[in-house]
Amino acid sequence: MESLQNQFLIAMPSLDDTFFERSVIYMCEHDEKGAMGLVINRPIGIEVNELLDQMELNTHTTLHSVVQDSPVLVGGPVSPDRGFVLHSTQPGWTNSLAITPEIMVTTSRDVLSAMSNQKGPDSFIVALGYAGWGRGQLEEEIAQNSWLTIPASNEILFEVEPEKRWEMACKSLGFEPWQMSSQIGHS
Repeated sequence: MESLQNQFLIAMPSLDDTFFERSVIYMCEHDEKGAMGLVINRPIGIEVNELLDQMELNTHTTLHSVVQDSPVLVGGPVSPDRGFVLHSTQPGWTNSLAITPEIMVTTSRDVLSAMSNQKGPDSFIVALGYAGWGRGQLEEEIAQNSWLTIPASNEILFEVEPEKRWEMACKSLGFEPWQMSSQIGHS
């Protein structure tokens, strides 16, 4: 299977009553060893400025409105205490992975500190935890009709409200979410 890095996984109706029901996952890594991605449509219920306060990184009384109004997301069920910042490319962070020339993921505190100083990336998603699959596991789930895949869209990633990303990802495939079936076709 081709790498799904920089793709969206869109949860199919067969994943109802699971952690991944109606999820959209941005794939950060996918190779022969397994896969790792971030759920991009599940707000935790706190905003980035509150997280910065909790981490004692919010040293400025006035944060940029983008930082102040951005929700922290549940990135996945694995390591929910570990933070990830998926963001527009901005070099210089301690622990970053360039996914494309336009998108990278950073796991170090320095990017969060820069965000509190209005020196962070222009576009970003802050998530706690990640979704992970072992060797061949994701491919098996796709074969079982659990996920649809589409190329990632920066618009959906950074401009659409988290709660609307699943619907927008479905619509980008040319259909409404209610039209999806949990049935697998066999010949």
